[in-house]
Amino acid sequence: QVQLVESGGGLVQAGGSLRLSCAISGSSASINAMGWYRQAPGKQRELVAKITRTGSTKYADSVKGRFTISRDNAKNTVSLQMNSLKPEDTAVYYCNAGPYGLGIVGVYWGQGTQITVSS
Repeated sequence: QVQLVESGGGLVQAGGSLRLSCAISGSSASINAMGWYRQAPGKQRELVAKITRTGSTKYADSVKGRFTISRDNAKNTVSLQMNSLKPEDTAVYYCNAGPYGLGIVGVYWGQGTQITVSS
């Protein structure tokens, strides 16, 4: 079994920064891509950023240049540094992981953490 535990959400003013972290426990040897999705009220869940075991990355156009994803394979963690936050970044952020590459949604999900950006 694989479990994902997120930390680091909260409330921040527009222009501020937050850092999300996700730790994987359990049978993590099969995990390739890890990353973050988000879901705002009334909207579909969407990709924010993903990273493979070898360091290849994929970002949503809306976060390029503001968010940076990183990964520590030894510690089985993935982090998302979010700078220049905007009110439209407000959403529940979910950690995601799976054995596939960047183009396929992973099979494992975290419980979600709320990020609220006030204007």
